[in-house]
Amino acid sequence: MNDTAPGSVARSSQPAVPELTPHWHELQAEAARATRREGPPRFTLQRGAIACAGVFLVIGVLAFSSFNLGVLLALGSFGSSAVMVFTFPEIHFSQPRSVVGGHFICTAVGLAALALFGPAWWALALAAGVSCALMMLTRCMHPPAGSNPVIVFLVAPKLSFLFFPTLFGALAMVAVAVLYHRACRRVYPVYWY
Repeated sequence: MNDTAPGSVARSSQPAVPELTPHWHELQAEAARATRREGPPRFTLQRGAIACAGVFLVIGVLAFSSFNLGVLLALGSFGSSAVMVFTFPEIHFSQPRSVVGGHFICTAVGLAALALFGPAWWALALAAGVSCALMMLTRCMHPPAGSNPVIVFLVAPKLSFLFFPTLFGALAMVAVAVLYHRACRRVYPVYWY
């Protein structure tokens, strides 16, 4: 016997759960279609030369300062930061806020985790995850900086590592990028904060 009144909808004993995200295979298929439509970015020889010269210049400044002036400004993750800043100066990841903030946050978290927990594998993994979350929360996402906790755990530096090379190296990179992009008549930064 049916307990529903005429014109009413029968309710299931199971509550309806709305689907919040498409299935994984649908996302994967959409990404594949987009890649086939657009493909990887195409660069002109001129844009490639400008990016190459910018990366050369900024890494040269950081390396010269580190090797010849005794001011440590070079950090392993700065290589990929330079590629982003000079190849894609318009994206969020390349803006000064992200470059400086991302490197500072990730190095600080790595140093704190190493000091609190010691050189344990899980402490490094925790530091990397917390770094990512903090970059997202502060809107300072800079993917190359995600390797800073790994560098900290491998090198086991003192607290001064947060300032030299991390903070002042990132600031030097942004300063060189601003001057270089302006000399090339390119817009950088898109925004400061």
